[in-house]
Amino acid sequence: MAITRFSFPTTIHFGPGARALAGPHLEERGCKRPLIVTDKGLAALPLIAELKAALESAGLKPAVYGGVFGNPTGSQVMDGAAAYKAHEADAVVGVGGGAALDVAKVVGLLATHPGDVIEYAWDHPQARAIDAAALPYFIALPTTSGTGSEVGRSSVISEDATHVKRVIFSPAILAKVVFADPELTLGLPPAVTAATGMDALTHNIESYLSPAYHPMCDGIALEGTRIAARSLLTAVRDGGDLAARADMMMSSMMGAIAFQKDLGAVHSCAHALGTVCDLHHGLANALMIEPVMSYNREAVPHKFAELAHAVGVPSVSNFVPWLAQLKHRIGIPPGLALVGVKREHFPRLVEVATADICHQTNPRPCEAADFARFFDEAF
Repeated sequence: MAITRFSFPTTIHFGPGARALAGPHLEERGCKRPLIVTDKGLAALPLIAELKAALESAGLKPAVYGGVFGNPTGSQVMDGAAAYKAHEADAVVGVGGGAALDVAKVVGLLATHPGDVIEYAWDHPQARAIDAAALPYFIALPTTSGTGSEVGRSSVISEDATHVKRVIFSPAILAKVVFADPELTLGLPPAVTAATGMDALTHNIESYLSPAYHPMCDGIALEGTRIAARSLLTAVRDGGDLAARADMMMSSMMGAIAFQKDLGAVHSCAHALGTVCDLHHGLANALMIEPVMSYNREAVPHKFAELAHAVGVPSVSNFVPWLAQLKHRIGIPPGLALVGVKREHFPRLVEVATADICHQTNPRPCEAADFARFFDEAF
């Protein structure tokens, strides 16, 4: 497999070994003191030490901020911004999954702009403006295949006190270049591969079902669905299958590109589960996708026919059962009760899901009673 370069709109170097291009690229751009932003788990692994050494070999003086964990919070961003200033950094290198990359996108923002990160959320009452010219150079190296955050123009950060997720949205925070190296995902354990893979699949499916008009995204979402459908099981069962890992990395990026068209009620449920129960986002999507898809099918049967064709099942009626079978085969728990969600959480879950913006582009309108039923069916 060769390394391929393309732009959509971010320049992407895709293929095994692409990570080796990061150091020379930064050196060519005149960067000298990059800050690697990653999560606590990765920071302790040889991967980060090897990347740091590779950057040093390119004549750079990197430092590492490894303070990201769980669902990323405002304090993690602010600590990263402090690390950026302390290192006198001039670039950010985001390495990791969706959490690390979401933090990396805005570390440079808070290192060069006043205030708190939450004040830059699009729905903040006194939302601060972003000066694109002031932002440091930012590149991304994804190590999971789920959120596609490396090609996204938003960062999802939770408030520390309330755990409510806030979205900082701006094309200015897009990575300048992405080094998408599927070899970086070879070490992912099966459970993480399954949860992140279902995240990618959900992004593609919900984007396609959104009633917003964006035929280009529709085409990307359908192909992203097809690619995930053919390779997710293989990636989970044989983590060393590089072709399957590459497929899932591509599907992840395609889902993130497509969901600029918007998402749906699965994500409203998942955001609620993340807020109330601190559940992993990809796992939350996987647990909620069946009841929401069953609810949506009658609203857009023609789109479900296209999805059925994309995943290789004979008819619309086979699509939701296919999802259920796939989840079973890749080891997704069969219900919310098995991941620590309790029925006493339901009122707050329904409240947060109903208030979430994503379901506004669900193909079938949802009210609180519908969300209550989704959580009950997923329990």
